[in-house]
Amino acid sequence: MARATYHGPDLAEIEAARDVVRCVIQPTPLEYSRNLTQILGSDVYLKCENLQRTGSYKIRGAYNFISQLTPAERKKGVVAASAGNHAQGVALAARELGITATIFMPVGVALPKLEATQGYGANVVLAGNIFNESLTAARAHATKTGAVFVPPFDDEKIVAGQATLGLDILDDLPVVDTIVVPIGGGGLISGLATAVKLKSAQVGRSVRVIGVQAENAAAYPPSLKAGKAVTIDVKPTISDGIAVATPGKVNFPLVQEFVDEVVTVSDDAVARALVLLLERAKLVAEPAGAVSVAAILEGKIKHAGTTVALVSGGNIDPMLMQRIVAHGLAASERYLKLRIMLPDRPGQLAETARLVADANANVVEVLHTRHGKFQINEAELELHIETRGPDHSKAVMKKFHDAGYQVRQIDDI
Repeated sequence: MARATYHGPDLAEIEAARDVVRCVIQPTPLEYSRNLTQILGSDVYLKCENLQRTGSYKIRGAYNFISQLTPAERKKGVVAASAGNHAQGVALAARELGITATIFMPVGVALPKLEATQGYGANVVLAGNIFNESLTAARAHATKTGAVFVPPFDDEKIVAGQATLGLDILDDLPVVDTIVVPIGGGGLISGLATAVKLKSAQVGRSVRVIGVQAENAAAYPPSLKAGKAVTIDVKPTISDGIAVATPGKVNFPLVQEFVDEVVTVSDDAVARALVLLLERAKLVAEPAGAVSVAAILEGKIKHAGTTVALVSGGNIDPMLMQRIVAHGLAASERYLKLRIMLPDRPGQLAETARLVADANANVVEVLHTRHGKFQINEAELELHIETRGPDHSKAVMKKFHDAGYQVRQIDDI
């Protein structure tokens, strides 16, 4: 990509940041994934920052930023706005440094994220129904009290802190060829890519860095095409942690200079990635943290060589996980939802149950109704069925068709 006029932290600054954050972060594992290796056709490792303190990489940048405050600034405390990972990173960093932290969060923030942030010692203020309203309130608090505002991504010290993750990956796997990284505003990838490119160049190697965005919140592809940061209309996505409308001013030129490619993934692919991580890697990830794996599943990563897919966070509301897992199973054709027209006479429910059993599938939910736009002597049956995949789903459908039933698959999981 075109070289940028702005140059962010150099390698010495990033290595200094690693010395700073070393006391607060914990080493996270690099796990080999046989399943993803088979899919990609080359070795794939998962860098498990979902197992980091606070459940994401965010502690790195927050601690690096806050640790550099002057004594006078520390006395006034810090303030941030976040609905999740940044809140917890700032709260823990402030606690470790003995600084008061105030975090503004939306009124509807998930309870686990609220309680975790409070558990790290922050004063949480619920303000606004959406993140931008919380952000406005946080900035107003900073102006009123003199507290230092800690930005989520658009800052050189934040970038240098996140860049330490790139050095860790190179230490863990010196032969890495490609690193796949989630992108929101760009704080993580701009730092990581800077570190990886500068460090690998010292030993004469070239490591590709590929960014991944949710297709409904992908500001970087049009910005890179335009050669400047542009603002997009963010559409709903399960990857809300990376749903950022405009690339960061500090981050965008670094992405231009050091990131080789940016791809997008669908929500269905992200849901399937979460299920795969649970089942095959025994890892809990949040949607935004799993987009790197989703990119592999969707075939967006080409000619990768030895690859690291960064699982950047694991803070997911259990209720959301329940819905996403159901959606992921449906996207993988392992959860079949059927509507079947039945003659309204005794024994039909038993007959449909027998057909499902004969196909070695399992009914998990049933809805039977006589109310609808169909004949007075008919009823409609909705079955939710667990299957073993696409071929098994087709076999279940065939059982019903062969038995003479009108059946159709529905997708509104």
